[in-house]
Amino acid sequence: MAETPTPGTYSIDPTHTEVSFVVRHMGLSKVRGGFTGVSGTIEVAENPTDSKVDVTIDAATFDSGAPDRDTHVKSPDFLDVETHPSLTFASKNIAASTNGWSLAGDLSIAGVTKPVVLDMEFTGMGVDPWGGTRAAYSAVTKINREDWGLTWNALLEGGGVLVGKEVTIELDVQTVKA
Repeated sequence: MAETPTPGTYSIDPTHTEVSFVVRHMGLSKVRGGFTGVSGTIEVAENPTDSKVDVTIDAATFDSGAPDRDTHVKSPDFLDVETHPSLTFASKNIAASTNGWSLAGDLSIAGVTKPVVLDMEFTGMGVDPWGGTRAAYSAVTKINREDWGLTWNALLEGGGVLVGKEVTIELDVQTVKA
């Protein structure tokens, strides 16, 4: 079975956690960005498959490095942060996989909830300088943004669209044991 942290409840450390995405622009290059406002808990059970993950992301903290794009993505065309201030993930199933763990759960974006499966790896544990026990994970999944109602796009003169449908979600999460 894949390696796991010591059982217990862990809180996500937002200053040492990255929630990011990658999407194609004009079918040519990759645009990257992420969210800085993330909170949640990971409850590691004695039997790792009984563990639970709950995450909340502040949609208003979206940042792609381009203020005009960020304003557009926060608008009703995409995340609609005024109506839907949070993105959430709640685990439903955790199973060992060939590369670590398979984490299945419900992802809610802009008021739409759909199942996703993340390929997750436990990357280690350590004690910080203040005596806290930390555990870290990385995870990745790909979604079709249109499945969550994020359908805005623009047709390009030569064919194709401005924003790709496939979004890669990448997570590097550090937690502190309660």
